Amino acid sequence: MGHQKEKQVTRFDEVLQEVENRCREQRFPMLGREKAEFLGRLVFKTQPSLIVECGTAIGYSGLWMASRLSAAGKGRIITLEIDPDRADEARENFTRAGVGDLVDSRQGDAKELLKAIHEPVDFLLLDNGYTNYFPCFRAIESRLVNGATVVADNVGIGAEAMADYLDHVRARSQSETHWFDVDLPWVKRDAMEVTVYQTCQDQN
Repeated sequence: MGHQKEKQVTRFDEVLQEVENRCREQRFPMLGREKAEFLGRLVFKTQPSLIVECGTAIGYSGLWMASRLSAAGKGRIITLEIDPDRADEARENFTRAGVGDLVDSRQGDAKELLKAIHEPVDFLLLDNGYTNYFPCFRAIESRLVNGATVVADNVGIGAEAMADYLDHVRARSQSETHWFDVDLPWVKRDAMEVTVYQTCQDQN
């Protein structure tokens, strides 16, 4: 049994490295190792029951989050991707890595797909088009539980385009900006905004 577990871990690591390499070569958007490790620690610390991710790409961040859910022994992910080819590739990567049972990968416009999610959401990752952060947040806000963790990526390089979202959460909830030196071909320094969501009742 222990040997089998070791083989599974090795296979996951192989797939994760393959996905990272492909993102670098094809310049597909991804967190990069530094931000991904931070996100993974955050998932493991909060141990959410349901993570919703806007912007799957080919599954890099989803793999990191799924591995932490697996380690915690609870939780699952609904991840949304507008590009059909990337969504298909992400599904294949989740399956190959052995975490396909934890990830519900859906293809389409996140703003519309979010309307079909009716369960309580205790972790939200915004990592799609910057101008979509606020519309996506508003589309899922009624399902966010009080105290939910909301993470927005690319706050360092995309703050202007997502200013409506940042102004909103910073004014209403506990929100912190975390900066990272990253080793990516297209950016060397970026930030993530981590917000502890507060319901309207809690704000009053």
